[in-house]
Amino acid sequence: MTQLPASLQTWFDSRGWQIHPHQQAMLDRASDACLMLVAPTGGGKTLAGFLPTLAELADAPRTGLHTLYISPLKALATDIRRNLLIPIEEAGLPIRVEDRTGDTPSSRKRRQRADPPQILLTTPESLALLTSYEDAPRMFEGLQRVIVDEIHALAESKRGDQLMLALARLQTMCPNLRRVGLSATVEDPPAVARLLARHPDPCKILMADPGPEPDISMLQTDEAPPWSGGGAAYAIPAVLEQVRQHRTTLIFHNTRAQAEIFFHNLWLANEDALPIGIHHGSLDRAQREKVEAAMVRGDLRAIVCTGSLDLGIDWGDVDLVIQIGAPKNVKRLVQRIGRANHRYNAPSKALLVPANRFEVVECVAALQAVQERELDGEPRGPGPRDVLCQHILIAACAGPFDADALFEEMTSAGAYAGLAREDFDACLNFCATGGYALRAYDRWQRLLQRPDGLWQLRDPRSAARIRMNIGTIQDTDTLKVRWRGRGGQTLGEIEEGFAASLTKGDTFLIGGQIVRYEGLREMVVEVTRDAAKKPKIATFMGTKFATSTQLSQRILRMFDAGDWSALPGHTAQWLTLQQEVSQLPQPGRLLIESFPHDGREQLVVYGFAGRNAMQTLGLLLTKRMEEEGLAPMGFVASDYAVLIWGLDAVINPAPLFDLDRLEDGLEGWLQGNAVMKRTFRASATIAGLIERNTAGARKSGRQATMSSDILYDTLVKYDPGHLLLDITREEAMRGLVDFARIREMCDRIGDRIDLVRLKRVSPLSAPLFLEPGRVPINGSADERLLEEEVTRLLDESGLARLGETSAKVAASG
Repeated sequence: MTQLPASLQTWFDSRGWQIHPHQQAMLDRASDACLMLVAPTGGGKTLAGFLPTLAELADAPRTGLHTLYISPLKALATDIRRNLLIPIEEAGLPIRVEDRTGDTPSSRKRRQRADPPQILLTTPESLALLTSYEDAPRMFEGLQRVIVDEIHALAESKRGDQLMLALARLQTMCPNLRRVGLSATVEDPPAVARLLARHPDPCKILMADPGPEPDISMLQTDEAPPWSGGGAAYAIPAVLEQVRQHRTTLIFHNTRAQAEIFFHNLWLANEDALPIGIHHGSLDRAQREKVEAAMVRGDLRAIVCTGSLDLGIDWGDVDLVIQIGAPKNVKRLVQRIGRANHRYNAPSKALLVPANRFEVVECVAALQAVQERELDGEPRGPGPRDVLCQHILIAACAGPFDADALFEEMTSAGAYAGLAREDFDACLNFCATGGYALRAYDRWQRLLQRPDGLWQLRDPRSAARIRMNIGTIQDTDTLKVRWRGRGGQTLGEIEEGFAASLTKGDTFLIGGQIVRYEGLREMVVEVTRDAAKKPKIATFMGTKFATSTQLSQRILRMFDAGDWSALPGHTAQWLTLQQEVSQLPQPGRLLIESFPHDGREQLVVYGFAGRNAMQTLGLLLTKRMEEEGLAPMGFVASDYAVLIWGLDAVINPAPLFDLDRLEDGLEGWLQGNAVMKRTFRASATIAGLIERNTAGARKSGRQATMSSDILYDTLVKYDPGHLLLDITREEAMRGLVDFARIREMCDRIGDRIDLVRLKRVSPLSAPLFLEPGRVPINGSADERLLEEEVTRLLDESGLARLGETSAKVAASG
C-alpha cells in the first residue's frame, strides 16, 4: 500500500480525517496509464484524482507542468483551485496552481505558456487552443498526468470529442502521459473508459462504494397537478414550506424560461421575505457570481436554477434539492440529487415535483430507477467529422504536419478509432481547399502540401483567425439586456429572435425582474423597471430535454404491470379509467387511438420516443397521410405521443409506418427545410468554413445566418456531394430530428400495432389537446374544406339551385 508523504498525512491527521478506500486505491494505482474512478458525489473523488499528483510533487518537487486538470465548466475549475489550495498551503507543499479559461487575463495566459504552473486547471476549449501554438511541445514538456473531471458530461457531446483529440495530441508530445477520469454518474463505465483510453490500450475502472441510498420522494401537495403545462405553479405553497424547513434548497428546472417563471411566482408568494436567488446561464456573469458567493456564505435560503449548477461544485450548506418537472433523464437527476448533503456517506435529500399529470408517472419511474441504481444514456456513434476538420486546422496552426502521422494520432482517440482513411483524406482536402465548389476562392484555400510531403498553412496569418474560432459550443444568438441610461448595469442576455419580436412597452422576465422594453441601441436591449404582474417571458436558449429511451421503456413496463400502488390516487384513477375506456400502451407494441372530436378526426400515436423524435414522427406521418389521401390538418407532439387531426379516419395505420417510406419522406422534407440550414450553419462553423469571430468583432446572428444560407444553397446547387452537406445530414438525423429513435421504435414494434377506435377523447390523450406548439398542415384538407365552404355558401344564397337551372337550360339547348 502506497503511503502518503508525511506532510500530507499530517494534514489529514490535523483535520481528523482518514483516507477513503477509493482515494487509497488511486494512490496505489498512480502508475496506471489510464484509470477511471466512479465515486458518489461528496465522496472526495476530486481529491482522489489529485492525491497522486500532490504525493509525487511532495516527494520530488519540480518546476514545469506536471498535471493538467480539465473541467467542463469554468466555474468548476475556479472552485477546484480554491479547494485544492487548502491542502497545498496547509501542508506547506511547493506547488503552484493556476486556472486558465476564457476569463483569464491575456497577460497571465502569456506567462503560463512561458512559465507554466505545476498544476493547470482548464477547459476543453482552452486546451485545444494551447495545442495550436508552435511552442506547445515546450509548454507540455514533462507533463505527467491529465485529470478529466465530470467525464460523463463531456462524453455526451462534441466537447468530449474535441477533448479526446486534444489528448491524443498531448500523448504524441508526452508518450508516458497518464490519463485519469472522474465521475459520479456513468451509466456504462466500460464505454466511457474506452473513450478516455488511448486506443487500443485498455483503461482500468475503479468503482468506489456508492454510499447510502438517497432520501428521495415526490413532494406531497394539497392540489393535484394539472393535466398539462410545465410551470408547476400549483406546488408553490408546498415548495415554500420546504424552503422554510431547510437551510439551503436548490430548486432545479429543465429550462431557463421555466426557472424565470417559477422564481417570479415563488417571490410573489414569499410573504416571509426569505432570501431567494436565481441562477442560470443567460444571466450576467456578475449577477451569477453574486448569487454563487451568497450561496457559499449561506446567505440564501433557496436558489432557483438550471443545469448551470448541475456539476460538482460545492455550493455551501445545501441540505435539500427540489426538481421541478420530470427529470427526463435518470443520470441528470442523480447528478442534481448529489448537490444536497455534499458529504461522503451522508444521504442526499431530494423531492420531485411533477408539473402535470403524466409527469407524475415519469417521476415515479425515475424514482424507481434511482433506487435500483439504473442510469440511462444514449449510445454515441463515431466521432463527428466537423470536429475532426477543426482539429486538422488546429494541428496546422502548430506547424507543418505529416498526414499519415496525424491520421494515426487521431485514430488513437476512442471515438475516431474506426475512422476510415478516405474520410480523413476528405476532411484534409476540405481544410485545404474548401471542396470542389469553393476551391476557386482564396479565403478557403487554407492548407498546402510542401515538396517534402508535409502540410502547412498557406498563409501563416490565418492561424489567428482559426484560433479565434476554436470550440464546439454553438451559442444561440443573443443580445445583452441593460438598464437604460449611461453606464446601465447589464442584466443578462435574451435570444435575438425574441428581441426582434418586442415593441416598445412590452414586458418580460429576466433575473426574476419584470422589465419594460424601451428599444435597441447599438445591439443592446435597453429596459426600464416595470410593475406589471403578467410579463411576456423571454424565450431563453438552452436544451429542451427529451425523455431518455430507458426511462420511456420503464414507463411502458409500469403500464404493462398494472400496479398503481406507487402512484397518487388521482393518477391511478386516471390510468384505470384509460384501461376501461381504451387500453394502455405496452412494451413491444404500438397503441394508436382514433376518435372524432370538435368536428375533426383525431389520431393519437403513443410512440414514447422523446419529444424531438415524436415531433419528427408527426411531420412524417402527416406527409404519409397526404400520400394516402387522408387529408391531415395538423399535429402536436409530446415526449410520449403525437396527436394528428384531419378530415378522414385512419382505418389501416400499418402502411403509414413503413420505415423505408418514412425515411424517404424524411429525406425529401429535410432538403427543403430550415432544420438543414440551421444544422449546416453549426457544422460549418465548427469545421471552420464560417467564422463567427474576427479581429474586428463578432458577426451578428443575422449576418452569420445570411452567409451560411448562401453557402448552403450554393453547395446544394453546385456540389451536392460536398463533405459539409454529408456532415449536415448526419448531424440533423442524429440531433434535431432524432430519427434513430423512430427507427428504434419501428424495429421494436414490428407489425404489432393496436388501433383502438373510440367514440370520444381518451383519458391519456386529453393532455395532448392542451399541449402548446401545434403545427398546421397545408395540404389537400384545405382544398376540400374550401370546396365544402363554397358549396355551403352557394346553398345558403340559393345560387346552387340557380346554377342547376342554368345547367338544365344549357343542356336543352
